[in-house]
Amino acid sequence: MSFQLIERQILTSGKRQDIPEQPPVISTRDVDVYYADKKALDKITLDIPANAVMSLIGPSGCGKTTFLRCLNRMNDLIDICRVEGDIRIDGQDIYAPEVNTVSLRAHVGMVFQRPNPFPKSIFENVAYGLRIHGLTSSKSELADRVEDSLKRAGLWEEVKDRLDEPGTGLSGGQQQRLCIARTIAVQPKIILMDEPCSALDPIATAKIEELIDEMRANFTIIIVTHSMQQAARVSQHTAFFHMGKLVEQGETRQIFTSPQDERTESYITGRIG
Repeated sequence: MSFQLIERQILTSGKRQDIPEQPPVISTRDVDVYYADKKALDKITLDIPANAVMSLIGPSGCGKTTFLRCLNRMNDLIDICRVEGDIRIDGQDIYAPEVNTVSLRAHVGMVFQRPNPFPKSIFENVAYGLRIHGLTSSKSELADRVEDSLKRAGLWEEVKDRLDEPGTGLSGGQQQRLCIARTIAVQPKIILMDEPCSALDPIATAKIEELIDEMRANFTIIIVTHSMQQAARVSQHTAFFHMGKLVEQGETRQIFTSPQDERTESYITGRIG
């Protein structure tokens, strides 16, 4: 899609571009990330507001996913990875020694690039987090929470008569919505999405994008995407990464229609990437 078409899409998508004026739920200051001796992120300072969608865009290998994984400490699982700087959620330093990473990852859920349902039934996929975190006190409450999560993920009507069937038997788009239902079941405040539509067909992608738009009323969503069209459709804020640096950030409308840095304009117009 051309730059002019993306610009027209943003200018005509007023429903999605209302910018909530709220204090940031996530604040990062001078975040550096190293893989062994290689520096992957350099001095990333970014504020992410509550109940909005922020897209992280940029060429492959620019640090988008690395940054995303900092926000729920998934990089802790990589032995050679080191994170420096300050990352706070609701004012809390999430890298403080007393922070429990299991609780953090319930608070900051993640949806991955490819759907990854557990080898369990549809019901048990959604119930899993509720069980391990002890969030329900009875079978009826568990069933209600599973149903509510599937409804919020736009999947209930499609699966309500086959909850005992394997989640892996669903279509790709349904599996991704199942993973979203699993994520929101534990009531996180923030949802991280790493290229959630890259493995999906256009129809399934459209359903996920509609779901993202609905979900931002209740969640803060940060989405990594290679699709500038998708960023234009679903996000109110956009951050452009290039070669491990945060080049520019702002309202999506401004980033796509009047970027301040020539590298941003070059990426949007397809001259780099």
